[in-house]
Amino acid sequence: MTRTLWRNARLACFDGPQPWGWVEHGALVTEGPVLAWVGNVADPPGGRYDAEHDLQGALVTPGLVDAHTHLVYGGDRAAEFELRLQGASYETLARAGGGIRSTVAATRAASDEALFEATARRARALMAEGVTTVEIKSGYGLSQHDEARCLGVARRIGRELPLSVRTTSLALHALPPEFAGRADAYVDAACDWLAAQHAAGLVDAVDAFCETIGFDPAQTERLFAAAARLGLPVKLHAEQLSDQGGAALAARHGALSCDHLEHLSAEGIAAMRSSGTVAVLLPGAYYFLRETRLPPVAALREAGVPIAIATDHNPGSSPTLSPLLMLNMACTLFRLTPEEAWAGFTRHAAQALGLSDRGRLAAGLRADFVVWDSQHPRDIAYRFGGPNPCRRVVFGGIERSPASSPP
Repeated sequence: MTRTLWRNARLACFDGPQPWGWVEHGALVTEGPVLAWVGNVADPPGGRYDAEHDLQGALVTPGLVDAHTHLVYGGDRAAEFELRLQGASYETLARAGGGIRSTVAATRAASDEALFEATARRARALMAEGVTTVEIKSGYGLSQHDEARCLGVARRIGRELPLSVRTTSLALHALPPEFAGRADAYVDAACDWLAAQHAAGLVDAVDAFCETIGFDPAQTERLFAAAARLGLPVKLHAEQLSDQGGAALAARHGALSCDHLEHLSAEGIAAMRSSGTVAVLLPGAYYFLRETRLPPVAALREAGVPIAIATDHNPGSSPTLSPLLMLNMACTLFRLTPEEAWAGFTRHAAQALGLSDRGRLAAGLRADFVVWDSQHPRDIAYRFGGPNPCRRVVFGGIERSPASSPP
C-alpha cells in the first residue's frame, strides 16, 4: 500500500474544537485510499514514505460533497427561463405541462449513451471545483424503464470517473402524462419500481417532492413506508413553495435530510433537531427562481440543526455547476458565515448523505482532499466569478488526472 507524505500546508480540517479545524503548519499522511495521520508538519510519523509532496503553504480542505443534484437529464429549459422573465410563474409553467414534464420528454427521448455523455460533462465541471462526492437523483424518467435508465447512468458515472456517486430514487418528482388524474395509482407504481431498483443495486436512498405541485404528505408517506420495507434511507424536497408539513413527516421517518426549506415551520425545525436530520439549503434555486422568503437560517442555527449547502444542479431551477459560487451565495443570500458555508459543503454535506468516512480531514477517513490556490477558505467564499482556485484534487489517495476536468 502506497504511503505518501503531503507536507507544508494550511489545513482546514473541519474536525475538532478549533475554528475551521485549523492547522497553520500542517501535513497529511495517506496510506492507500485512507488518511493515516493529520497534524503539525513538525510531527509526522516516522517510517518510509513512497512519495512526498511539498505543498508550499497552500490551503488544503476536505473534498467537497455536493449532496443534492439532478445531473441526469436530456435537453434544457432556456426557453422556460425566458418565459419566467416575461411573467410566467414556476407553478403556472408546471401546471401547463412545462417544467419537469418537459425535461421528462427530452430525457425519455435521449439514448443511454447521450445521457451518460451529458451527465459526465456536468460531473466533470463539479469535479473541476473540488467535488469528490456527489449525490445524483433520478426523477426525469418517471416510468419504470426510464427511472432505471437514469439511475444506471448515475452508477456508471461512479464507475468511470474518479468520483464517489450516491444515487437517489426520485420517481415522486412529478406526475407523468400517462398518469394524469391518477396520482395515487402512480404512487403505487413508483413503490413497486423501488423494489426492482433496490434489487438491481441502483439506489442508495429515496426522495420525493412534497408540494402543492408535487405529491401530498399521505402519498409521500406511502413511498417512505416502501423504502423502510427495503431498508433504504429517505430524504425530502420539503417546504420549498409552501408549508406542507413535509419536514416533520420526513423527520418521523428518520430522514437523512430535508432540502430547500424556505417555508419551514418551527414545528418542522423541532422535528428535524430531534431526528438529527440535516437541512440542505439550495441558494442556486432560491436565486434563479427569484424567491423572496429566506429559509429560517437563524432558527436552524439556534436549534443546532446541521446545515448543508448543495448546487441542486437541474435544468429548470438551478442550472449551475459551480459549488464555489454556491459557497458565496450561501453567505450573501442566506447570511451563513464562511465557516458555516464550508462546513455545509464538507462535514454536514457528508452527513446529509449518511457518510461518516468523509467531509473532514482526520485519521481513518477517506483521503479525499483539495489543494487550493488560497490562504484561507474564507477567501474562496468571498470571491465569485474569478479564476478557479482549485489547484489539485486527491481522490482516495490518488491525485486526479487533468482529464478529470472539462476542457
